[in-house]
Amino acid sequence: MRHTVLPALLAAGVAAAAFTASTQAFAYGAGDLYTRVGVAKVSPKSDNGDIHALGMTGLGVDVDDDTGFAFTLGYRFHDKLGLELLAAQPFKHDISIADGAVNGETKHLPPTLTLQYYPLGGTPARVQPYIGAGVNYTHFSDEEVDVPGASLDLDDSWGAAGQLGIDVLIDEHWAMNAAAWYIDIDTDAKVAGADAGTVEIDPVVVMGGISYRF
Repeated sequence: MRHTVLPALLAAGVAAAAFTASTQAFAYGAGDLYTRVGVAKVSPKSDNGDIHALGMTGLGVDVDDDTGFAFTLGYRFHDKLGLELLAAQPFKHDISIADGAVNGETKHLPPTLTLQYYPLGGTPARVQPYIGAGVNYTHFSDEEVDVPGASLDLDDSWGAAGQLGIDVLIDEHWAMNAAAWYIDIDTDAKVAGADAGTVEIDPVVVMGGISYRF
C-alpha cells in the first residue's frame, strides 16, 4: 500500500489540474508566505534491517507506524519555485527485535527542507500540484528496550527526501492540502553501549490538512 501513495497523489494532482482551471486569479506565486497544518502518518518500510546485540547476530528489526500533528512553513521566491520546511511533534515508534523477543521504543523529530517546483505556479488554476526534493535531519530521543540493564541508542541521521503535494484553493488565503514525503532515514544503533548495526527506517510520510497564505 505504501508504495502506491506517491504515484496516486501525483496522478490525482495532474488530473485535477487538467479539469479545474478557474477564471479567478488568486495571485498564487512569487512572494507567498504560507503554512500547512494537518495530521501526518509516518510509515517506515516493512523490513528495517538486521542488528547484532547481546551476543546474538541476525536479529531482524521492525519499526511501527505513528500518527501525529505536523506543519510546514514555506516561501515562494518565484512563481514556480519555493522552499518549505516540514516540522512536527515528536513521533513515537514501537520497535520489535527478533520477532518480539526484544521490544523497545523511540521518539524522533524529522525536520525536512525541500526545494519545490509548482508547474502551474503563476497561473489562475485553483488546483496547484507540486514536487520537491531536499534534505532531512532526524533527531532520536528517549530510546528504550525491555531488557534489564540494557540500553538502546540511535544516532541522529541525515538523508535525502522527495515530496509530492497538492493544494486545492478555496479562496485567496485558504486551501485544502495533501502531501507525501519519502525520507531516507538510516541510523546507527548501539545496544548496551556496543555497536549493533544500522536500522533502516526510510518512511513514507503522508499528511492531510489545510494551507493558509499570509
